[in-house]
Amino acid sequence: MAKLDIISVPDPLLKTNSTELGQVDNDLRRLMDDMLETMYDAPGIGLAAIQVGVPKRLLVMDTEGTEEEKKPLFLVNPEVIWESPEFNIYNEGCLSVPEHYAEVERPDSVKVRYLDYDGKQQETMFDGLAATCVQHEIDHLNGVVFIDYLSRLKRNMIIKKVAKATKSTTVL
Repeated sequence: MAKLDIISVPDPLLKTNSTELGQVDNDLRRLMDDMLETMYDAPGIGLAAIQVGVPKRLLVMDTEGTEEEKKPLFLVNPEVIWESPEFNIYNEGCLSVPEHYAEVERPDSVKVRYLDYDGKQQETMFDGLAATCVQHEIDHLNGVVFIDYLSRLKRNMIIKKVAKATKSTTVL
């Protein structure tokens, strides 16, 4: 497995709509394993392929695992097929927007259809934090970053801060 580089705002790739995948094969499983290692190392609870520069409809997440026992999920071509009328507000962060957080309102529960690590179609209900996480990552696949839910002023301020911090940590 290999740790991948995570891209940050304002990288235009983050505004890309990711393309659907045909089937799950060994190359895709290798990418999923690398993404999972990258997510755990970051550390984070979710990571979309676009965040590592791959514009494919794929995400990994783990909102239930512990350091000793991880419980990763691999979602290929995920789509929300139902959402609850109740909403929750979470203070979200993002590996592509390091050290910035904001409250985002999303449906409290969602049902998602996807292909799993073995290429089998699944439908899973997500509630609470897992629902927030899966919606956040699916947003990435649609070219949406959580700061897009904020006012233009707040969003631009965060983008400038991240760009400045990224520039100052880049070693030539």
